[in-house]
Amino acid sequence: MEHFISLFVRSIFVDNMIFAFFLGMCSYLAVSKNVKTALGLGVAVTFVLVVTLPVNYLLQTQVLDPLGLSFLSFILFIAVIAGIVQLVEMVVERFSPSLYASLGIFLPLIAVNCAIMGASLFMQQRITLGESDPKAITDVWDSISYALGSGIGWLLAIVGLAAIREKMAYSDVPAPLKGLGITFITVGLMAMAFMCFSGLDI
Repeated sequence: MEHFISLFVRSIFVDNMIFAFFLGMCSYLAVSKNVKTALGLGVAVTFVLVVTLPVNYLLQTQVLDPLGLSFLSFILFIAVIAGIVQLVEMVVERFSPSLYASLGIFLPLIAVNCAIMGASLFMQQRITLGESDPKAITDVWDSISYALGSGIGWLLAIVGLAAIREKMAYSDVPAPLKGLGITFITVGLMAMAFMCFSGLDI
């Protein structure tokens, strides 16, 4: 249980997909103009991570490794992610057409969001670590903890940036920095703030 919680907290703050690895930056910058839209995408990304990582873990440990087919993992991980994203897209379109319209092309693009694929590949690496390593993923519950933490970390990052960008719309930003310029500076400052967690022994 202690390892489960440690892995969860570490994946939110220390190994944050955005601020530690800069994965998923395309949709992160594009959809973070509005808090409601950012929250919707963040929840969708979290859901996709929570479903795909345990499936990919079981696929890796129960099928690919025993059969010596680990070289196929990349292709199969992509197939699983694409299938789950298609399901999420249909659910969002059915129950929240306004969110579906506001997310636009970025909802199906979750399938190629490198944060999702990155989490699966990091999970694959962590399977090989020893049980004493705080980053190790030793069972399906660890993969769920890591997926949920990674998703929440990504959600916090995009909602935080969206809230700041909404406030900056009313700020006196110098003309050369308006738009992506001030956004890049803000993301850099947020990443520096999250670096404070890197020294914690969680």
